[in-house]
Amino acid sequence: MIKYKTEEDIFKIKKSGEILHYVLEELKKLIKPGVSASFIDQKAYDMITEKGGKPAFLGYQPYGAKKGFPNTVCFSINEEVVHGTCYPGKVVKEGDVVSVDCGVILDGYYSDSAFTVIAGPGSEKDEKMVSVCREALNQAISRCIIGNTLGDIGYAINSYVEKHGFVTVKDLVGHGVGFDLHEDPEVLNYGNPKEGLVLKEGMVIAIEPMITYFESYVKQGENDAYVTSDLSPAAHFEHTIAVTKNGPLILT
Repeated sequence: MIKYKTEEDIFKIKKSGEILHYVLEELKKLIKPGVSASFIDQKAYDMITEKGGKPAFLGYQPYGAKKGFPNTVCFSINEEVVHGTCYPGKVVKEGDVVSVDCGVILDGYYSDSAFTVIAGPGSEKDEKMVSVCREALNQAISRCIIGNTLGDIGYAINSYVEKHGFVTVKDLVGHGVGFDLHEDPEVLNYGNPKEGLVLKEGMVIAIEPMITYFESYVKQGENDAYVTSDLSPAAHFEHTIAVTKNGPLILT
């Protein structure tokens, strides 16, 4: 069931998102060759709590999971698409494609966002992949207009990604967010125009394109991360978006 948000709810989600935006911008500055995942994770925890928030991922245990997530951030490197953990000894190397996903709870309201960067000089193809993924998210956000559909969002992502020579990960999806970390509806990163759920005022969704080189499916890797099926690198961007009468509103 979709939980629509009032203007007051959206304002409170945005306050959570402001903390998250600040944290992620600071983390971008720290990702370089030699930095450890555990260092980034601790920095994220410290900044969120100093701002009065709580880490939304830490201890999160969705239905069917055997244990709670052990970290404040998902720290995914190269073929790890999402859910990378910050295990001891996980250190960034030059040229690594690094994705950081994080969530914040503030006064009971949830926000969710992610980015990808390359540590130091990267390959031309990886640089292009990161740029394409970032712009695919922008394309999707522009479709978050009352009367459009989830199919419009998915089509915007997938058509842009394929046009530029990459593939969209099909097994992983975006989601509703705000009162909880994961809510209805699922937000696919592919689809057909004018198909699927119609967007209405008060919907708040986390849109998160994930793209890679060749294969559009993932598998369970070591340390619980989802990895690309052919071990090609992947990129991931995400924002929490409100559908409003004035158009899309980025809350993170």
